[in-house]
Amino acid sequence: MPLKTLRFLIRQDGRVEESVSGVQGKSCQALTEKLEDALGSVEINRPTSEAYALNLPETQSIRTELH
Repeated sequence: MPLKTLRFLIRQDGRVEESVSGVQGKSCQALTEKLEDALGSVEINRPTSEAYALNLPETQSIRTELH
């Protein structure tokens, strides 16, 4: 399971920049929605490439042979 990281940069003028990594698809918005509501209005939202990734289950194939 990848590490989920939220970073906040609070500028001197009060603006807050938020960045999220390790979260794929629309679950990023669900994760940050309440935080963004508490912080105030969102001026810019720039999805990363992870936002467009599909949340596929992790599978692993194991080859077996019976004798």
